[in-house]
Amino acid sequence: MSNLIDINTLSYFSRGLKDVFFVINYIDKKEQNYYSENVQDAIGYTSEDLDKLPEKLHSLIDEEDYEIVKKILIDLESDDKKNNAILEYKINTKDGKKIWLREILKVARNEEGIISETHSIIFNITTLRQREIELENINKSLRELNAAKDQFISIVSHDLRAPFTTLLGFSEILLNEKGLSEEERTEYLKYIYEASKTELNLINCLLDWSRLQTGRIKIEPTRLNVKNTIANAITSLIPITVRKNIDVKIDIPSNLYMYADERLISQAVLNLVSNAVRFTPSGKEVNIISQRFKEGMIEIVVIDQGTGIPEEGQSKLFRIDQKFITPGTEGDKGSGLGLMLVKEIIDKHGGQVWFYSELGKGSEFHITVPEAKNLLLIVEDDEAIIALYRKIIEKGMQNFEIKTAANGYEAMTLLKNFMPTVIITDHDMPLMNGVQFVEALYKKDSNRNIPVIIISAKLNDEIIRVYTKLGVNKIITKPIDSEKLINALKECLFQ
Repeated sequence: MSNLIDINTLSYFSRGLKDVFFVINYIDKKEQNYYSENVQDAIGYTSEDLDKLPEKLHSLIDEEDYEIVKKILIDLESDDKKNNAILEYKINTKDGKKIWLREILKVARNEEGIISETHSIIFNITTLRQREIELENINKSLRELNAAKDQFISIVSHDLRAPFTTLLGFSEILLNEKGLSEEERTEYLKYIYEASKTELNLINCLLDWSRLQTGRIKIEPTRLNVKNTIANAITSLIPITVRKNIDVKIDIPSNLYMYADERLISQAVLNLVSNAVRFTPSGKEVNIISQRFKEGMIEIVVIDQGTGIPEEGQSKLFRIDQKFITPGTEGDKGSGLGLMLVKEIIDKHGGQVWFYSELGKGSEFHITVPEAKNLLLIVEDDEAIIALYRKIIEKGMQNFEIKTAANGYEAMTLLKNFMPTVIITDHDMPLMNGVQFVEALYKKDSNRNIPVIIISAKLNDEIIRVYTKLGVNKIITKPIDSEKLINALKECLFQ
């Protein structure tokens, strides 16, 4: 007699379950198989489908797991002291998916010790196994990151100590050697100065990188003109470029805007251009170009005619666990952290970094940053005119987000929550006319830089004079001329 749970009890417990099912096999004298009703919910096969398979449910086991399962079952069958086993395996469901099952198997034996009956409760553990795999991948990544950071700390510790050999050594000579010539003193001071610059650059890069990693530097993006931002960022390199006779050329449209943190993006660009200048021989060029990369992104490229990066060093760039430093054309050395900081800054902006380099021919480094959207506020109470403005702007301009207000009061409420790039407003409006709206707008100093375009059918010299005195210099008469509106917007955006 079997001492296992009977079919009625199993059927009762299986009701309402989708990812758990039961299997009973009577194999003494006559083979008989029972499957709980929910087997189809779990694996897609009916009990009739399974009965037709040579090894029933186990015929579905993935070949990767089949031999292991087979060995466990053979061991269970041959050892009459064993009465249970736990199996985990993948099966191929009827719809072609692979799922993980855990089978808890119990057996009953006859007087000769031969298995006469088996009862299995089977769980779909696919979600559990997927989470285990995800956790293992996370743990693996964390282990690799810890190892990389340990290596990074080792590298940085060495680099932080290295300049002190120069600093202390030459300082000691200057202090103790009284008979040094002026030339020798100047030379030793130069060594101390260069070592100090290297140390300061290393510490600054390290601190900025650490603050970005830990979130202590808050990214505060604003709308920035790409050309102006880059030109301002590299002004500190002018003495070096003049001394080395290197021409830095900027080829960037004046109407290109990015949405970035000005200090951080300037630092990233400065690091890239500084590297380009360092590795470029005298008399050569460094080119900085920028253009729209894809929808919503700006690409900035720094191209040099320098020494290039050897192939064995290219895989080490941007990594914290490996170091690659080569002297510049004048023997000067960087900290090795500049590019890593560039990548961290660009990652925080949601962009990408990549490069191409050929030894002896130069390098080009690419970064992408979000393009700044132009926020346009239309203050107009006529829905048909708003629709017309939308159509004209969408056809003639790119990258605009449009908000609307029916009157000046509604517009002032909206302005509490966002700063538009430009405002288009009618003069003749209910509750508050255009003059009153502009006066209210410009009462706040931070709003005085917002360009305003007045569009009206009721303009005269006195009204135009009032607007001009307020600082509004874009005034268009109705009916609206599409070209005039687009030109006025371009002048407001790109002046």
